[in-house]
Amino acid sequence: MLHQMLARLAREYAHARVKPFAESEFGNFVRHDIAIEAKKQLIFLPFALNVKASVGAGVWASVPWLGFFDPLITKSATTGFYVVYLINPHTQDIFLSLNQGTTQVYQEFGESKGREVLKRRAQDMALRVPEFSKHFNTSEINLGSTASLPTGYVAGHSFGRKYNAASIDEGSFYEDLQQMIYAYETLIDRGGSTPSDVMQEEAGSKDIEETRRYILSRRIERSESVRKEVLKALPPICQGCNLDPAIHYNYSGKLQNTPLDVHHSKPISGLSEGETRRYQVPDDFMVLCPTCHRMIHKQNNTADLQALKETLQFLHK
Repeated sequence: MLHQMLARLAREYAHARVKPFAESEFGNFVRHDIAIEAKKQLIFLPFALNVKASVGAGVWASVPWLGFFDPLITKSATTGFYVVYLINPHTQDIFLSLNQGTTQVYQEFGESKGREVLKRRAQDMALRVPEFSKHFNTSEINLGSTASLPTGYVAGHSFGRKYNAASIDEGSFYEDLQQMIYAYETLIDRGGSTPSDVMQEEAGSKDIEETRRYILSRRIERSESVRKEVLKALPPICQGCNLDPAIHYNYSGKLQNTPLDVHHSKPISGLSEGETRRYQVPDDFMVLCPTCHRMIHKQNNTADLQALKETLQFLHK
């Protein structure tokens, strides 16, 4: 069971890290066994999340962790925001946390100002999903380390729950995890940590629900993993004007880099918060050239390909 494995990690980590890092059996237990067990907890949840457990890269980390990442936001603990279990090996405390990537923020603002940025964003994240955050603890967490990354985790903590390895209530543990995953996905649906005015400017709308749906749809379109799947499933030719990069641009590079856009054609009005499936590949997508993509987003119905074709009056039609 996951709670038992994390309890073992908290109890034994301090002792394990005095041993060589390379080929550590304990390290493999964390990276492999804990990650597999964590994935099992997602089987009956309607979200496709990546899972990773870490004890460091090349050397033992001050704070080991187990993270859940939505690929629309991030694939690692260095960027974006995610759900994570953080371990304090000194107190043997386990923190379930809605947290943020510190590396990218540190690179942009430096460590001191970066932590201030993370704290502000953490507060904004909690305010954006109040129906979830009110059931968790928003007080500062203690990871027992003043190292760069742990202090970033402390600053980036939005809300969560603390457990101790000696006394974890099994029922509450798994209920908390499920609620945290739903909080995470709801936060994504509502725009993450992006300020409302920025989202509204991009969406060209003052209606907050329409804005959130638009931002989610665009986030799906811009996802590297989604783009790769769609371009493998659909011909690399604009479905609006029939522009073929191989013919009209003499393009011969990688499919992933083709000068075409992936358009999430599911109507914005059809995206509801907490929807169990945000998209299906290739059913919910079109491949369009940048011009056609821009034009279809100006339509009332962004799924109406025929309406787009009827407006085209240039060569490739």
